[in-house]
Amino acid sequence: MRTFFRLLSYVRPHSRSLTLALVCMVFFALFSGFSIGMISPFMRVLFKSPTAEQRREMSQDASLELSAPTDFQKIRDYIELKAQKYILSSRPLVSLERICFVILLVMLLKNLFNYGQTYLIASVEQRVIKDLRDRLYSHLYSLPLSFFHAQKTGRLISRITNDVTMIRGTITAVFSNVVRDTLLLFVCLFWVFWASWKLALVSLVVLPPSMILIVTISKKLRRDSSLIQERMGDITSVLQETISGIRVVKAFRMEDFEMRKFVHYTKAYLYHFVRLIKIGALASPLAEYLGVIVGTVVLWYGGREILQEGTLEPDAFFIFLFALFSMMAPIKSLSQVNTKIQEGLAAAKRVFKLLDTVPGVSERPGAVELSELKREVAFQEVCFAYDGGKEVLRDISFSVKPGQVVAVVGPSGAGKSTLVDLLPKFYIPTSGKITFDEIDSLDIRTDSLRGLMGIVTQETILFNDTVRNNIAYGSEAASDEALIRASVAANAHQFIENMPAGYQTVIGDRGVRLSGGQRQRIAIARAILKNPPILIFDEATSALDTESELLVQQAIERLMENRTSFVIAHRLSTIQRADLILVMDEGRIVQRGTHEDLLAEEGLYRRLYELQFSVSQPTRPVEAVK
Repeated sequence: MRTFFRLLSYVRPHSRSLTLALVCMVFFALFSGFSIGMISPFMRVLFKSPTAEQRREMSQDASLELSAPTDFQKIRDYIELKAQKYILSSRPLVSLERICFVILLVMLLKNLFNYGQTYLIASVEQRVIKDLRDRLYSHLYSLPLSFFHAQKTGRLISRITNDVTMIRGTITAVFSNVVRDTLLLFVCLFWVFWASWKLALVSLVVLPPSMILIVTISKKLRRDSSLIQERMGDITSVLQETISGIRVVKAFRMEDFEMRKFVHYTKAYLYHFVRLIKIGALASPLAEYLGVIVGTVVLWYGGREILQEGTLEPDAFFIFLFALFSMMAPIKSLSQVNTKIQEGLAAAKRVFKLLDTVPGVSERPGAVELSELKREVAFQEVCFAYDGGKEVLRDISFSVKPGQVVAVVGPSGAGKSTLVDLLPKFYIPTSGKITFDEIDSLDIRTDSLRGLMGIVTQETILFNDTVRNNIAYGSEAASDEALIRASVAANAHQFIENMPAGYQTVIGDRGVRLSGGQRQRIAIARAILKNPPILIFDEATSALDTESELLVQQAIERLMENRTSFVIAHRLSTIQRADLILVMDEGRIVQRGTHEDLLAEEGLYRRLYELQFSVSQPTRPVEAVK
């Protein structure tokens, strides 16, 4: 119930539309009941038309006022007299015309209110779904990178798409099916008791078995619905991974393997979905058949009352039958409501679990703005571990002055990328602190701090948009002139101009239509356009060919002028002019100094440099034997 009431809190902002929808449902039910009540006068006009004497008596009797009714029968007699006065107190053809007019009017109003409630409920449910999706998407941005590393992308996508769609069914079931069908059920019950309370008691035998049936299967429905969404998350995850990595799949001829994995998950989804349908589909036919059994008993008993006892008028019996069988539709609908509600609540639990994931603390209350770097960036005894595991950084301490270039080198797994990820607060140190102008990074607003930084990584992230929009990402207000200057500085302007539509060329998903060097130069142009005082390069040239590396390296050097730069380098030849080189191994800084200082002493840097230098030397040709 807690999940249900929490879901209702998202409906509250749309209470006005919901209230109007409920009003429409009430009038829809009333006019539906009124249409049932028209059966009696219609049958009397056709098969039991009153004589002129009887019409005069009805007119006189209908003028009597109802004085403080004390029982149901008196109310019933009074209403019947009033109806007879306005419908049956005229000649048969006139009465028939009046009945037809009333039927047309009633059905028109009934369908207008039905349209109103359908439209308003659909509007409410879609607005709630939009609010939930927006809230989920916004919440994802507040979560740290470590959260995404521990989650499957497909499952997160499934939460925002499939699960939220399942919640829509719960809102519809509660506010449309339950309210509307319950009102219709009570209207039908009114006419059932109006016609014959004895037959009504017989017909109500169907309700207890139906309720027991619904309660029995509800638990299984909730469990299986949750499993279905988990399997759909697996399918979405496989799709996302294989489509984004299709080049690798084809290159390693893994199509059959990926197909078998996909078939495995679709088979699991099919099994649980069929199981859910098998259980959920039982409620409706069983409830309906119980209704048919009761209906058959009522036909036998009612016919006996008319033919043998004479205690029931034929028109009342037909009202009873029509009302009774009209009850079957809302009863059938209500028997299916629990399935939708259980499916939606299971999905809502998963959605709320994601919403309840606590964002990492990236700033303290009262955090300040930082508009520029004046003195230094300093790491003070910084340690870091992922999710409480083994420390990947230990006792990292160093400082950087504005305008200096710091290079970080070391073998794979040394902690280089993790170190620079702490600067924009992608992660928060486990202990120690990082300061900017002697202010702890936790005391600086995160958006303000990241606004000071430009980041270029080995894996360049571009969007399926135009070249212009990719370069201007984060700097949408930049002029065309500024954008071109940034492209020229990044050695990107020439190849962009040669593209089919120039800066308006769409580059495909993740920039698939560009080469690796072109993607990197667009990323550098993006950083130049942002004009940040602090730059971070994470092996930005390691995956490029020699020509592309030269063009990118030239662009990087222009970009680093008069800026504080942190460079993770795989090729040591690119960092020889760095003001400070940090050599890392197993999460520690084992050496520090300039290129010349580090080459002059024995250590890891010298070994790495000699290894790269020896590998890069051309092989001496073997003299041909004469």
